[in-house]
Amino acid sequence: MKWSLVATGLLGLISCSRETEVRPNFVFILTDDHRWDAMGCAGNGIIQTPNLDRLAADGMRFRNGYVTTPICAASRASILTGMYERKHRYTFTKPPVKADLLRNTYPYQLRKSGYKTGFIGKLGVNLEKGWADSLFNYCHTDAYPYWKEVNGRRVHLTDLEGEYAMKFLDSCNQDQPFCLSLSFWAPHAVDESKEQYFWPEWCDTLYRDDVIPVPATATDEIFQRQPEFIRHSFSRTRWYWRFDDPVKYQEMVKGYYRMISSVDAVVGRIRNKLKERGLDENTVIIFMGDNGYFLGERGLADKWLMYEQSIRVPLIIYDPRLPAKASGRVTDDPGLNIDVGPTMMEMAGISIPAGVQGRSLGPVLEGKPITGREYLLFEHLWDFDSIPMSECIRSDSFKYIRYLKHPGFDELYNLKTDPDELQNLINEEGMREKAEELRRRLLDLSGF
Repeated sequence: MKWSLVATGLLGLISCSRETEVRPNFVFILTDDHRWDAMGCAGNGIIQTPNLDRLAADGMRFRNGYVTTPICAASRASILTGMYERKHRYTFTKPPVKADLLRNTYPYQLRKSGYKTGFIGKLGVNLEKGWADSLFNYCHTDAYPYWKEVNGRRVHLTDLEGEYAMKFLDSCNQDQPFCLSLSFWAPHAVDESKEQYFWPEWCDTLYRDDVIPVPATATDEIFQRQPEFIRHSFSRTRWYWRFDDPVKYQEMVKGYYRMISSVDAVVGRIRNKLKERGLDENTVIIFMGDNGYFLGERGLADKWLMYEQSIRVPLIIYDPRLPAKASGRVTDDPGLNIDVGPTMMEMAGISIPAGVQGRSLGPVLEGKPITGREYLLFEHLWDFDSIPMSECIRSDSFKYIRYLKHPGFDELYNLKTDPDELQNLINEEGMREKAEELRRRLLDLSGF
């Protein structure tokens, strides 16, 4: 199967042989610690992301983009495999992802079917020995520091990752489809540094005169209402690193925004390169974050927990083969990190392996609603004392959270009336039936 535009200008699916099929190219761009609303197109009136805004205007933005586990290691393994953490079992301190799962990954399946595959940036996942060469024709991984010395030049890591992306795209042509996975470290903080955020020099003047509004939920009263195991978690430790006084708060959030703006600039260069190479009309671009990020809400920083700031991420899909009337749409249908691989595989005409749990988002691009996703499962299963293990089920209206090592601290929120998740209804007399229903559904989903 392939995607094509029929004469009427409507999207159609047609069958054709692999020999005559023109399959799309893919550029999958992943950012680190990028919360869903840190883009102009998502309603942020301060941050400057003109290229992401343009990508959303040309494609589709998912208002409800989510990661199934809000931590980079597990989330990136979920993106690769299309599986939940409890199935691929990879996170920090765990053994490498095994070959039987790696055969289900989107780069392996695409490469096996004739795609040229490339990876640049932060892989964030340990693979069974030798398997990086099986997934990618070209693989360049990197790490801190953000400032590098390259051939006598001082180059920021984000720009350097962009340069490697340009080289990969220069090696591509219309004779072989390709898939480039560009995985930025930005806007991840340097945890060991007092400064935390580092950006290219051209970003120095950005946001200099702006005043970043402090979230209404960033109060000590709200913080103190939380259980002790959250008040003493890593999310509070890192709050002290970044947000514990008003001046520091302004400096840190502006630094975070500058790093995102530097990524945005590289996105623009990639689109220009695709056009220069004559590849722009057949290259699907997917942009996503690997987990969300607290900016002081609830008196917290970073991610890991099951609240919206932690699990919700930007997700944009641009397919230039769609008719012009498909541009600029915003959907409420959920898009998950485990859906990225299945989406690319289906567009490439590849059967999605049986073990993959994500779903293709292609139907959403057609304007068709996703069925069978009334409830979404989230989890954080790393057994680490400073981060509570938790799992969660979310519907359009309600969210139920439980902490695996802290029974008795379950949470239930009505997302329609309490989008900030401040009024825990778990012990409300009239909500016991709803809590029990969601608890049963969580057990059903988590058992697959």
